[in-house]
Amino acid sequence: MALGSGGSAWALCLPVVCTCTIATTNVAFGNYSPLAFGNTDTSASLKITCGGVVGLLIPFDIALSAGGSGSLTNRRMTSGANTLNYNLYSDPAYTTVWGDGTAAPLVSSGVTLDLLGLAPAQQFWIYGRIPGRQLLAVPGFYVDALSVTVTYY
Repeated sequence: MALGSGGSAWALCLPVVCTCTIATTNVAFGNYSPLAFGNTDTSASLKITCGGVVGLLIPFDIALSAGGSGSLTNRRMTSGANTLNYNLYSDPAYTTVWGDGTAAPLVSSGVTLDLLGLAPAQQFWIYGRIPGRQLLAVPGFYVDALSVTVTYY
């Protein structure tokens, strides 16, 4: 099973002040057994790299959309008409759902720019979990598509 697609994006923070790139990897869960009592966990990365005016601190928020389910607290992957519940978290303890700031918190951070864009990328981890014992799950390739939105301010 895979979730979304990895990719990258480009953003202009403020005219002539900075440029940033965002790169993500897929959240790929692998095989899931509906009979297993334990959860199926995985992780993916999100990297933000910026360059521009030396020493300028650019604060930003990272929001993850609800995906096809429309619910941040009950995300679902689909395989045809079949569904499989999962969620994405901002912490390795799987306690804080990563959302868009409405029904679930987003992640806030910042990056200090350098002139040549040589500052290391800011790396964030997305922790994915499929709860165990979803007995109605049938074999298939389950997917969901999410949007990652980085807002600079």
